[in-house]
Amino acid sequence: MGFELSDRLKALPPYLFAELDRKKKEKIEQGVDVIDLGVGDPDLPTPEPIVEALKRAAEKPENHRYPSYEGMRAFREAVADWYRRRFGVKLDPDKEVIALIGSKEGIAHFPLAFVNPGDVVLCPDPAYPVYRIGTIFAGGEPYSVPLKEENGFLPDLGSIPREVVERAKIIWVNYPNNPTSADATEDFYKELVKWAKKNNLIIASDNAYSEIYTGEKRPLSILQIEEAKEVAIEFHSLSKTFNMTGWRIGMAVGNEELVKALGKVKTNVDSGQFNAIQEAGIVALNLPDSELDKLRAVYRERRRVMTEALKKAGLSPFESEVTFYVWTKVPEGYTSADFAEKLLEEAGIVCTPGSGFGPAGEGYFRISLTVPTERLTEAARRIENLKDG
Repeated sequence: MGFELSDRLKALPPYLFAELDRKKKEKIEQGVDVIDLGVGDPDLPTPEPIVEALKRAAEKPENHRYPSYEGMRAFREAVADWYRRRFGVKLDPDKEVIALIGSKEGIAHFPLAFVNPGDVVLCPDPAYPVYRIGTIFAGGEPYSVPLKEENGFLPDLGSIPREVVERAKIIWVNYPNNPTSADATEDFYKELVKWAKKNNLIIASDNAYSEIYTGEKRPLSILQIEEAKEVAIEFHSLSKTFNMTGWRIGMAVGNEELVKALGKVKTNVDSGQFNAIQEAGIVALNLPDSELDKLRAVYRERRRVMTEALKKAGLSPFESEVTFYVWTKVPEGYTSADFAEKLLEEAGIVCTPGSGFGPAGEGYFRISLTVPTERLTEAARRIENLKDG
């Protein structure tokens, strides 16, 4: 017998990569040495001190019971201390910090706290799909705000129609940005905070990539901006920073009212993160910056290798020193999906077509620098040898 899906599931955008995945599997079955640069999942191992901390914490009987919904106080204190050291931002661990089962969980649940059916949520385009999906699940209407290269992939707030702004509850921003690898300026954040306050809007900032930078300039937290805490909540994660994607540990910080509301949602839908993982997270947050410098050096070299190869192949990658993505225009005459297929067919390389991140991503493709360096070097060689046609 057949069962009809709910309207909210029907409203989700179609899975755009099904055909590409089929062709990838087909190539592998044909014996092609496929290099997958499509997924943003670090290949480097979690630092050993974090792993050892988990082993010790997992043996404690007190950690085998239900954890608290908001997270261990020691973990929230570690988050607050890390934000103070890293960004100069003061947070109250009891009221302005909450632990997440990975930042994705918090991002997906947050609209449930504030969005009613018919409310608008302003979502960047191209973007991480969960901003839109969380909105749809909450019964809201996602409104796409295009990110254009001529504007440094920052949203043009003045281009959003007045009637849309009046119906909006939340605006999502994500810098350093996935997929474009753009970063936000202090001036942009100041403008955004002023605009959000004027329009009574919540700023939801996804800052998961703040520690993945290869230059001297360190990315900002929006909470560094004066008065930002009046309107903003920031989502962060240990996943990308410490190669802990499978561990599912993150945090939301900022405005007390926003954090409390997210906590109320979580109280009703989950049981908190395993305390042993939180104890390991405390160790991660207290690692010396020299540990992260090693990771940044790897990404710096990988970005150099891939950027040079793309340029030699006649392509135009967006110049960036943040994230582990390279965002590149497709050659003239190709769609994003067409060029992704060409890379797979002729070079055995999987990349992500920009259209998969939203209509404004059409004309671009994303490469992830998350494979061993020797494999990335091989991919670069194949791209350099790619013939047009």
